[in-house]
Amino acid sequence: MKIVVCIKQVPDTKGGVVFNPDGTLNRGAMLTIMNPDDKAGLEAALRIKDKYGAEVTVVTMGLPKADEVLREALAMGADNAILITDRVLGGADTWATSQTIAGALRKLEYDIIITGRQAIDGDTAQVGPQISEHLGIPVISYAQKIEVEGDSVVVERQFDDRYHVLKAKMPVLITALSELNEPRYMTPGGIFDAYDKEVTVFSRADLVDVDDSNIGLKGSPTQIAKASDKVRKGAGEQVNLSASESVDYILGKLKETHII
Repeated sequence: MKIVVCIKQVPDTKGGVVFNPDGTLNRGAMLTIMNPDDKAGLEAALRIKDKYGAEVTVVTMGLPKADEVLREALAMGADNAILITDRVLGGADTWATSQTIAGALRKLEYDIIITGRQAIDGDTAQVGPQISEHLGIPVISYAQKIEVEGDSVVVERQFDDRYHVLKAKMPVLITALSELNEPRYMTPGGIFDAYDKEVTVFSRADLVDVDDSNIGLKGSPTQIAKASDKVRKGAGEQVNLSASESVDYILGKLKETHII
């Protein structure tokens, strides 16, 4: 069984956020971590590998420094790593990103593709399902449990206060929730081995069946109109009322804002 896990190096917001003049993130100037949903997806792949036997390949798109997050994945137990990097791919929105990653995945063999539900720097939850559409394979999103049954996967898909149980034949793409599991730590031996392994680098020339009009900033139909740091909330409105008056006041405010 061959599993591909798409991971992303995202800004660690504890270290502050830096924007470029065009509104895109200045990723080279920020501290970074592996996206939490992606890390849970990687752990899910490693557990399948431990239980059934599998080859796990991690793929990321980003700056050359994204090599760091691939090394972390290798230290956790992934077998292979691929970095997709090229100046012409920079500034991509979800459409251009999914087109690029799908173009790289067409060069690989896979039974299962796992992505995170969403990345904490965009929170769109679009890239995983878009990749499945580009590749023409089924997708199961919001996975909170994954099992393998023969040539199929059985997934518990989170839905409000309950879950769906879905079964799909491979190849299939699954988007994972951070609540899916508790990712393992890197081992000292794994860290040493990770830095001895070779990371394969893909450039624009390595992408299969991807048009130039669908990559990078120029191929991104979504444009950032404005970006800023989080706006601090004001002190709010303070009132001094009796208990019954407070109830009427709160209900009035909820009706004003159409919450009730």
